[in-house]
Amino acid sequence: MPAETLIKPRLGEGIYSVPEAAKILNLPLYKVRRLLKVYWNERFGKGKDLYSWGEGGATAFNFLTLIEFYVFYQLKDAGVRTKEILAAHERLSAKLKTSFPFASTTLLTDGGKILFETEGGAIVDIDPSFQYNLREVIQPFCKKIEFNGQHVAKRFYPLGREKNIVVDPHHQFGQPTIIGTNILPTTIFSYYKGGEPVDFISNIFEISKQQVTDALEYCKIAA
Repeated sequence: MPAETLIKPRLGEGIYSVPEAAKILNLPLYKVRRLLKVYWNERFGKGKDLYSWGEGGATAFNFLTLIEFYVFYQLKDAGVRTKEILAAHERLSAKLKTSFPFASTTLLTDGGKILFETEGGAIVDIDPSFQYNLREVIQPFCKKIEFNGQHVAKRFYPLGREKNIVVDPHHQFGQPTIIGTNILPTTIFSYYKGGEPVDFISNIFEISKQQVTDALEYCKIAA
């Protein structure tokens, strides 16, 4: 992989420990830890800490790696086998010249194959020959990811875009916040657990009741 893709803890790229990532993605801790160690660091990173920094309980990674883990499990849920996902990651990484192919393109799946959409809108089948697939355009499964103009993931919506919680690496080091603010959902939750009603919390933080409700929903799911 190109040297410039090596992860360093830099402002604006998000910083996530394994437990934090597990909460954001609503995944068991051991699954996130295994993904990072066995597949991303040891297989794709070849043991050179390409996808993380630190050691043991202090291990952390950035926003693009977080998105890669989310996409991995979306593909698994769609019925794609682990072996096929890992092979597709390696082929896409080489073709797109990035260490983060699952965070760098609009991915699609038909439940058995992995495909991606090119800038021209063509659907490319991820097999060794990269033959163009002329089937109907399939709806992207990454409905929680917002891509920028370069087709790179820039925001993640853990509850979906219809809710007011966003993971943006440019806000609060990439921790979940209430959209349009720098308020952490955990801050709202602490007031709620302290016995304060939704109306009161809404007024003192100058946010809507729906934003309060969404923050509480996120914290209850991530608990």
